Amino acid sequence: MDEKLGEFLRNFNRAIDLAQAHRDETPGRVRLLDVLTVHLGMSAPDLPILAQDFPVHRFADLDIAVEKISGQDPQARLIGVGGGQQRHHLSLSDLVQQEYGPVSVGQPDFVNLAVGPDSTREVVALGLRLFVYEGSPLAVLQRAANPQYGRNGTDIAVLAPEREAAARFLAAIQEDLRTNSILRGQVVSFAFDPYGQQGAGVTFLHRPSLPPDEVILPDGVLDRVGRHVLGIAANRETLRKHGQHLKRGVLLYGPPGTGKTHTVRHLLSASAGTTAVLLAGSSLHAVGEAARLARAMAPSMVILEDIDLVAEDRNMGHGPQPLLFEVLDALDGLDADADVVFLMTTNRAEALERALVQRPGRVDLAVEIPLPDVGNRVRLLELYAPAGVFSEDALRAAAEQSEGATASFARELVRRAVLAAVDAGEEPGDQHLAAAVRELMGQGEALTRSLLGAGGEDPAGGVSGGPGLLPDGQEPEPEVSVGYSFGWVGQGGTRYVPLPRTT
Repeated sequence: MDEKLGEFLRNFNRAIDLAQAHRDETPGRVRLLDVLTVHLGMSAPDLPILAQDFPVHRFADLDIAVEKISGQDPQARLIGVGGGQQRHHLSLSDLVQQEYGPVSVGQPDFVNLAVGPDSTREVVALGLRLFVYEGSPLAVLQRAANPQYGRNGTDIAVLAPEREAAARFLAAIQEDLRTNSILRGQVVSFAFDPYGQQGAGVTFLHRPSLPPDEVILPDGVLDRVGRHVLGIAANRETLRKHGQHLKRGVLLYGPPGTGKTHTVRHLLSASAGTTAVLLAGSSLHAVGEAARLARAMAPSMVILEDIDLVAEDRNMGHGPQPLLFEVLDALDGLDADADVVFLMTTNRAEALERALVQRPGRVDLAVEIPLPDVGNRVRLLELYAPAGVFSEDALRAAAEQSEGATASFARELVRRAVLAAVDAGEEPGDQHLAAAVRELMGQGEALTRSLLGAGGEDPAGGVSGGPGLLPDGQEPEPEVSVGYSFGWVGQGGTRYVPLPRTT
């Protein structure tokens, strides 16, 4: 049995050698090693290789920088790597040392990457650029991320007769990435799809268009938030001149559906030219990378939706939360004069980690986005209702009958009224709005009201409110009044915390 196995293996290896020899002798095929040796003027296997990794979301920037710098040589060439699927597993060192046999020159691989909400760029996913840089010949292998082949990042590897020339080229790439980017001024969210095609690592979003008159909040609240988020950015040079810090943290808290995300959309709308990184759900784990991107692309904004998901009080009994420390490091890691705002939202302010909300420099401003009063509920219904369909009296009656309703509830109320009219084959009118109010406020829609954020009472039985944002003994600012809320802390019973509330 052993002799037969040995004979089989010898025959198998011989077949591989014959196939490789036949491929190398195929007319028209050029060995990659020969091309590299001729271009570099020296035996390629004897030369040093410098490699560097880059974040996936900077791959399009990397491609632009490499093309621009290599393009300074009018004789620059772009070639590919042959060898079928095997080439995706080989490093530049493998290709040069021929660890897995000779490799021929092939066609470069390309992939389309998004470089904006509505634009793409054809990027070299696997290819070699041959050019002369500052008098020294270089060969640069460029690779995209490809989880299918075990590569979760992007990289370039530089082969050169002079190690110093390769180092200078990599430094020039880094400098270009520091000052230029397709991400600057864009609104992006991090996207991680290990099963997708080679991607940019980010999703480009259209900047919202939301005027202030469509943000229904208590008087003064939107202005206060706007001064801190947009006003500081508009006066950054004057503030720097007077030694004032620009980095800031803003927390919007309140019950679900009251308009926290809507407020964020307005701030994005009013901050054209500012780079914005949105993190929500599973992408919250990228807060460290988002902070580094924000620093490089300032002025910028990092939006952390539902921050309590990763920054819950460690005393709440849910064990350690590694992402909490990522958030704290991100907030602390930026220079004070960096024009970066961390804009956070939460429905459960009382559950936030005290190290996040009570340490100076992490959250400079906390603003409650409360349930709308009757006047604002009328304004919400007027905003969402088709113009001229419902009378002022009907809108006022609907607002008065929906105590504790949210902006989400008002939108759904109007939709229900229109749907009822359509089902009846009638034009929407006051009677349909009144019927929608009775339906949504009825006993059978209790869960729907809860999902829409309607209510006003804390499900745990307390009063909805914010976290302890002021250290013990410190008086609140004049425009802030103090209330109280409570949260269970481990097994220690009830803790009462002073709450800042916007008047």
